[in-house]
Amino acid sequence: MKPSPLSQRRVTWVLWCLLLPAVVHAGKTQEDQPPVPSPDPTPGMKTGEPSSAKVVVAADFSSLQAAIDALPDSGGIVRLAPGIHDIHEPLKVRTGDTRLEGSGTATSIRNLNEKGQPAIMIQPDTAETDRKAHLWRVEVCNLRVTGNRKSGPGIQATAVHEIVIRNVTVDRHGSHGILMNRCEENPRVIGCNLTYNNGYGLRMVGGHDMVVSANHFEENLHAISVADAFNLTFSGNNVDDHLQNGIVIENTYGSVVSGNMIEECEGTAVILDRECYGITLSSNVIAHHMEGGIDLRHAWGCTLTGNNFVLLHRFSIRVSHKSGRHTITGNQFTNSYTGAGKVRRKLEHPNPLQLDVGSGVLVEDAEDIVISGNQFSGISTPAVKATDNSKRLLVNGNLITDHGQLQPADTAPIQLGGAKDSLVSDNLIGPASSRIKNESRAVRR
Repeated sequence: MKPSPLSQRRVTWVLWCLLLPAVVHAGKTQEDQPPVPSPDPTPGMKTGEPSSAKVVVAADFSSLQAAIDALPDSGGIVRLAPGIHDIHEPLKVRTGDTRLEGSGTATSIRNLNEKGQPAIMIQPDTAETDRKAHLWRVEVCNLRVTGNRKSGPGIQATAVHEIVIRNVTVDRHGSHGILMNRCEENPRVIGCNLTYNNGYGLRMVGGHDMVVSANHFEENLHAISVADAFNLTFSGNNVDDHLQNGIVIENTYGSVVSGNMIEECEGTAVILDRECYGITLSSNVIAHHMEGGIDLRHAWGCTLTGNNFVLLHRFSIRVSHKSGRHTITGNQFTNSYTGAGKVRRKLEHPNPLQLDVGSGVLVEDAEDIVISGNQFSGISTPAVKATDNSKRLLVNGNLITDHGQLQPADTAPIQLGGAKDSLVSDNLIGPASSRIKNESRAVRR
C-alpha cells in the first residue's frame, strides 16, 4: 500500500527535529564552547596567576650558593655553566619547586670537603627539629657530582616529596652516592650513573611509590639500599662489579624488581631482609656472583619468576628459616654451556671468576615453598637442597640435566632431607654431569 502524502510529511518533520540540534552544534566554533576548567596547578594559587618563581644563571653570581640563595620561596631554576666548580661546603637547596640544572657532565661539582659533608644538601631549614617540615618537587638534573674518600654523600636529600634526580653522574664519594631520608612521596631516580662510591650508590630510607629506573650502578661498595618503605619499582637498571652486595631491600613490601642486569658482586646480588613481604623479582639476569643470587633472609609471600641465574657460586636462591610462602617458578639455573658439550668458562683455574659453575635452590628450615617449572642445567650443587626442619615444600615439574658437576657420582639432584609434609613429583631428570668432583678446583665455598 502506498503511503499517503500526509504520512510522508510527518516522517520528514520528525527527522528534521532530530537532526537540527546536531547541525547547530557542528556549526559552532571552538570559541563558542564553554571552557573546561583545569585543575589548580598549585595549592593557594589561582589559575592563570603569574608565579614568582624565577630563572637564575649561576655565572652571574659570586658563588653557586649565592645563585641558589637568589631563588624566592616559590622556587625556580638555577642554571649552572659548564666547567669544574670546586666547593668546600655543601650547596644547600632550601626551596621547593626548584631545579638545579647543568650542561651534562661538562658541568662538574667537585666536593673538596674532607669532613664527611655532602656536596649537595636538599632539605627545609627546620628539617632537623621539625619532623613535619618538608619541601615539594625539587629536581637535580644534567650534571656531575664528584667527591673524595673523606667526603660525605654526593647528594643528600631529607624530607623532600616528589624529588627527581635525573641524568646525573655521582662518583667517588666517601659515603653514598645519593642518600634520601624521609623523601616519602614519589621519589624518582632516573637515568643516572652512580659509580665508585664508598657506600651505596643509592640509599633510600622511609619512602613510598619510588621509581628507580634506567640507571647504571658500578663498583660502589653496594649498589642500592631501600629500607622502611613500600611500593618500590626497580627496573631496567644495570648493576655491575660491586665490592660487596647489589640490591639490599629491608622492611619493605609491595614492590617489584624486574628487568635488571645484575652482574659480578663479590657478595650477593639481591638480599631481602627485616620483614619484607609481597615482593616480585622477575625477568632479571643474575650473573657471576661470588656468594649468591637472591637471598631471602627474612621475607614472606614473594614471587621469583622468569629470572636467569648463571655462573653463581654458592647458591642461586637461598630461603632462610625466617622466610616462607614463596613461589619459585619459570627460572633458569645454568652454567656457561653453549652446546655440543662446550662451556665458555674454565673447568680448572686459580681465579674463581674464571670457573664454570652453577647453583640451585637452598632451603634452610623454611616453610611453604613452591619450586616448580624451572630448569636446572650444568650446575655444581644439588638443584634443590633442604635442611631437616624445612616443611611443606612442593618440588614439581622441574627439568634437571647435566647435574652434579663437582659432586660425587651418586649425588642426588633433589635432596629434601627430613623436610616434613613435602612432595617431590613429576620432575624430569636427565643425565648427570661427566665432570665429577676435583678437590684442586678453586671454587669458593
